[in-house]
Amino acid sequence: MPRILLFASTTGYQVHSFAEAAERLGFELILSTDRCHVLDDPWGDRAVAVQFDNPSEGLDALRARSPFDGVLAVGDQPALVAAQAAERFGLEFSPPSAVLAANNKFLSRERFAAAGLLTPGYRRISQPADSESIRYPCVLKPMGFSGSRGVIRADSAGEFRAAFARIQKLVGALPHGRGSEALSVLVEDFIPGREFALEGLVTRGELQTLALFDKPDPLDGPFFEETIYVTPSRAAEELRREIHETTQRAIHGLGLTGGPVHAEMRVNDRGVWMLEVAARPIGGLCSRVLRFETGTGHEHALHTVAARNGTRALTGAPQEHALHSVAPLEEILLRHAAGESVSGARLAAGGHAVMMIPIPRAGVYLGAEGVERARAVEHGAEHIEDVDIIITAKEGQMMLPLPEGASYLGFIFSHGDSAEAAERAVREAHACLHFEFSTPLPVVR
Repeated sequence: MPRILLFASTTGYQVHSFAEAAERLGFELILSTDRCHVLDDPWGDRAVAVQFDNPSEGLDALRARSPFDGVLAVGDQPALVAAQAAERFGLEFSPPSAVLAANNKFLSRERFAAAGLLTPGYRRISQPADSESIRYPCVLKPMGFSGSRGVIRADSAGEFRAAFARIQKLVGALPHGRGSEALSVLVEDFIPGREFALEGLVTRGELQTLALFDKPDPLDGPFFEETIYVTPSRAAEELRREIHETTQRAIHGLGLTGGPVHAEMRVNDRGVWMLEVAARPIGGLCSRVLRFETGTGHEHALHTVAARNGTRALTGAPQEHALHSVAPLEEILLRHAAGESVSGARLAAGGHAVMMIPIPRAGVYLGAEGVERARAVEHGAEHIEDVDIIITAKEGQMMLPLPEGASYLGFIFSHGDSAEAAERAVREAHACLHFEFSTPLPVVR
């Protein structure tokens, strides 16, 4: 039975998806988290506590649970700890220095530029006074946040100063945000163009593209809230190939050698501009949009440590695992982490779309109306296989939109005969929904 070590900051939806996939495959999943005091232990087994900011002691404790056959991570910080664990236990994953660069927007820009990729003008600043030579429009980005949190476009010096102050307030409020490095801001030229996302796997430095997403809504600022992902991409074959090749060059530039990657890029008449390559899979519930056809045969598990050492796997002869005809992303990632070849995985036929339901304004979430009407969209629309709505916001929860926010109200998923049908379905479902908020009372000091 392959044993996979999973690092995660929380015990949320994506962790449960990995647990369910591991059970289907007959794998053993060992969870390591820095939030064990809130762990609900979905496996009936104890998780291993690792302090992600200082993981050495926790990784020593993990040795008692070894050997492991592979490692995975959910989130950027867990990916760095996973890289450290892989180095310590002799597992296939990217080296810590590469994951560290992927997690840092400035270091990523440095390595992309060194690799000869299209790179906007960029600089790191720690004071608004350093902005005198900035070209407009520009985009300000906090150094360590993932996704679009804290990312703000500025079209003038006044907007720049306001955006800089807003980012420093956001970062400074966090426990890790008091150092000069954390408070510095990456400023780069705004890149116009269409945006795409690529979900892939890296094996010995080589990229396998699992899915390429269109982002059909324009992302021009002042904030950059992502809403809809649609796959397969409707871009021309030549552009899809160029995106894959550019992502491969970015992976080499960062030094990533193994594991899942999630890349974001923009495309205009000058070519493909890499925004970031994260050493982790797509986050949250978004992975549910992906379905893969894996065939009906069997493939041999090639344990990575044994393959690297030229010896037999610790468990004896190579194992075989029954493959599901349609598998979620988590099954593909687990099998890859265990050393199996997943080169035959193909995106399921048809079109697939997910909408990350945006937060329209700050306030206390009171509830949603129209969910059943939204789910019924599939019954009244041709070429739609199914529509599902998952509201993740909790009643009484304070919700913040970007740039301060770090969550969504929920997710809308659709699968249809084509990408166009899937996109149309999530838009129609979203139009059926209405969300209620109350305005929070001001704090009296």
